[in-house]
Amino acid sequence: MSKLRVRFAPSPTGYLHIGGARTALFNYLLAKQQDGVFVLRIEDTDVARSTQESVDAILDAMEWLGLSCDEGPIYQSDRFDIYQQKVQQLLDEGKAYRCYCSADELNAKRELAMKEGRKPKYDGTCRGRTDHPDLPHVVRFKLQDGRDEITFDDQIKGTISFRQEELDDLIIQRTDGTPTYNFVVVIDDAEMNISLVIRGDDHINNTPRQILLYEALGYPVPQFAHVPMILGADKKRLSKRHGATSVMAYQEMGYLPEAMVNYLVRLGWSLGDEEIFSMNDLIDKFALGNVGRSAGVFNPEKLLWLNSHYIKTGDPQRLAKLLQPFLEHKGIEPTKGPDLVAIVKSLQERSATLVEMADDAEFYFYEQVAYDEKAQTKFLKAEQKELLCLLYEQLSNCENFTEPQLEHVFNAIMDKTELKFGKIAQPLRVALTGGTASPGIYEVLQVLGKETSLKRIAQALENIV
Repeated sequence: MSKLRVRFAPSPTGYLHIGGARTALFNYLLAKQQDGVFVLRIEDTDVARSTQESVDAILDAMEWLGLSCDEGPIYQSDRFDIYQQKVQQLLDEGKAYRCYCSADELNAKRELAMKEGRKPKYDGTCRGRTDHPDLPHVVRFKLQDGRDEITFDDQIKGTISFRQEELDDLIIQRTDGTPTYNFVVVIDDAEMNISLVIRGDDHINNTPRQILLYEALGYPVPQFAHVPMILGADKKRLSKRHGATSVMAYQEMGYLPEAMVNYLVRLGWSLGDEEIFSMNDLIDKFALGNVGRSAGVFNPEKLLWLNSHYIKTGDPQRLAKLLQPFLEHKGIEPTKGPDLVAIVKSLQERSATLVEMADDAEFYFYEQVAYDEKAQTKFLKAEQKELLCLLYEQLSNCENFTEPQLEHVFNAIMDKTELKFGKIAQPLRVALTGGTASPGIYEVLQVLGKETSLKRIAQALENIV
């Protein structure tokens, strides 16, 4: 059996969409699993809409997701010579022809066909022309007579058939000489020896046209697998109204790539009741046979749950590095504060995203504690002054802020004041963090350290009238 060769072929007209990323992931997983080749091809023949900025955005998203290609990126814009050669080949073999019908004429034909209840397809006006006037023209692929159906076995959808009479003579070259999508994708896939085409099921209607082009050009026809669409909660095609659709928007919102990979693969693929998959798990277990035929529904809450899981179970050293730019975005210098790994450890259980973690970490970097007004009014009152003085005294005598020593301090204060733990911890929490919500009080004390903790208690005492 020849080696599996698959490809991901985005158009650089914008960011990498969630749906495109899932298609790339499916291709990547199969290539890795079967020791195949994963080709990245940039389909930039639409010169007016393709931009380098979009190319960079796609490459950045692929890198972030960990989807490294074995070949590429290959750019269609570098391959115009071969497309022109293949157009000429079909013209020379009588399998294509020049069409001189103007846009106005084509519109009139469509309107008449619709008025008469016919399919609005090209009627073949220029099929029999033998003259070649020096006038603007497109090149059309000539459908061959005598064929009823084009049938292919889709690895996800099953057997699919199209009546040839539903098709018309496809334009393969525009008036400006540029080739069209359905033409170049066939040449590229064939010349790059792609053996399996995995793509969105919005391309199913292109497949019969492409099969006819493969055959006309003398190329072997690859296998196809059409992946179902991704819909929003309202069961309509996923768009900006459902939330962010750009992969890198989720990176900016503090999501981890492993959470996004895990979520994307589960949008249409399943393996029993399993929910959590590492990339290695997926390479081992992924199969097109477990991809459903119906559309997947994008669920932001499920993605957030997965992200929370990966943050909770993540390596604190790695998370600390990932957190740095989010702190810097808030104007915080991560080196000017407590140990960042210790900060991460204190916040992992509480954070669903890195943005949330950065927000929750802000108090660790205060030069002067910024108090929440309600918290200050409720917990930094005159009647708490004696308690805070006692805490300052006891913590000053504490050699090391280990949990056993801190527990000893709190037990001593509870015995002396007859206050419950929460009555002591909450005023201290406000003194240390400025608010009423934070990691455990022992954790906060340990991360801040003795000097900073005492300094903040002193500041709170100064603020009590």
